[in-house]
Amino acid sequence: MTDSFSNPSPQFGTAEYIGKPGNDHCQFCHQPIAGNYYRINKSMACGGCAEKMRGGLATDSHAAFTRALLYGIGAAVLGMILYAVFEIATGLIVGYVSLAVGWMVGTAMMKGSNGVGGRRYQVAAVLLTYAAVSMAAVPVWIHYGNKHQQEQQQRQTQGQQTQQQLDEEQRQLETESGQRPSQPVPKSAQQRISLGAWLARAALIGLASPFLEVLGGGVTFGWLIGVVILFVGMKIAAKLTAGRTIEIFGPFNDSAQPSQLSLG
Repeated sequence: MTDSFSNPSPQFGTAEYIGKPGNDHCQFCHQPIAGNYYRINKSMACGGCAEKMRGGLATDSHAAFTRALLYGIGAAVLGMILYAVFEIATGLIVGYVSLAVGWMVGTAMMKGSNGVGGRRYQVAAVLLTYAAVSMAAVPVWIHYGNKHQQEQQQRQTQGQQTQQQLDEEQRQLETESGQRPSQPVPKSAQQRISLGAWLARAALIGLASPFLEVLGGGVTFGWLIGVVILFVGMKIAAKLTAGRTIEIFGPFNDSAQPSQLSLG
């Protein structure tokens, strides 16, 4: 932003506008402008609106970036849930949801920073968008894994019931024949993994899910479209967090009129 309040000299790199007394109005408060006026980007403004705009511009700080991260993480989690729920409910993998996720993350971060943007905000928004879209594969896998496990347990239950009937008949025959009934062989205890290790493994697999799909099925047209849409969503997030460029020029005097040359 150019500070022209302390330096009213002409700006050779910026065009100065000469207004017409009594006909110019502030583009923000729509009040007539008499005397000095300012330019906020390309819009004419009165002195009061210029001061308000100047004082309302948020400055970058550690607190602003922290709030932007918290808002962005919240939006990324919501975006991941939205992506996963849509895929589970419809059974379709629609990459266009990535665009909505990018918009959600970028908008939330700008809300948290009160409009402050910049390079580090863009990097964070891009990473959060990618993480949200790629990690959406984890709840989808859990859903279908649980569904497959329930079906497998049902088959195992039916098989166990049949096996128990056979074991019971065998023990009855052994008892009738005077033999000692055989004891069922206990199942070996399954090795359990800690919750922290499982979450870390799931996070790594989720982040790598776009590339694991290629390893599993090769490069397909659908995968290429999904990756392109994902990058577009990341670009949307980066564009939203670039920040607002507001330049205030002035003051200018609308009573000044161009000088006229007389030919003699």
